[in-house]
Amino acid sequence: MRDEIKSLLRDRRHCVMATAANDQPYCSLMVYAVNADCTRLFMVTRRNTRKYRNLKNNPYVSLLVDSRDIAQPQALTIEGVFEEVAGDSEKKQIQHQLTAEQPGLQTLLDSPDAAIISVTINSVVFLNGLTEAYREPIE
Repeated sequence: MRDEIKSLLRDRRHCVMATAANDQPYCSLMVYAVNADCTRLFMVTRRNTRKYRNLKNNPYVSLLVDSRDIAQPQALTIEGVFEEVAGDSEKKQIQHQLTAEQPGLQTLLDSPDAAIISVTINSVVFLNGLTEAYREPIE
């Protein structure tokens, strides 16, 4: 993965997640943390939501991370696969990472309905400026 893609992922904390059910797309604003090699993003959501039901029925998602810089825009469209994080030690590590970067998430993480989710990146489309774009599979 290109360094500029990793930098964008590490520098930002918000993304838009698109899920789908019955051919109906649904978008959600999410706070995320990223693993060291930028191949997985971690988020938290409640299980009793449309988003979570969509994820359980169709694990393929698209995420959008962007710079919000009008002078030099960068945008990263991620294609990936959802899974719920199950291991207690991994959950605690991700929970610590999420709250260290976004302390306001603690209330959501404390909810008995909370699920820590992971999106494994399959490919990205990176827009650097208004005209330079490329697609990169992630292995």
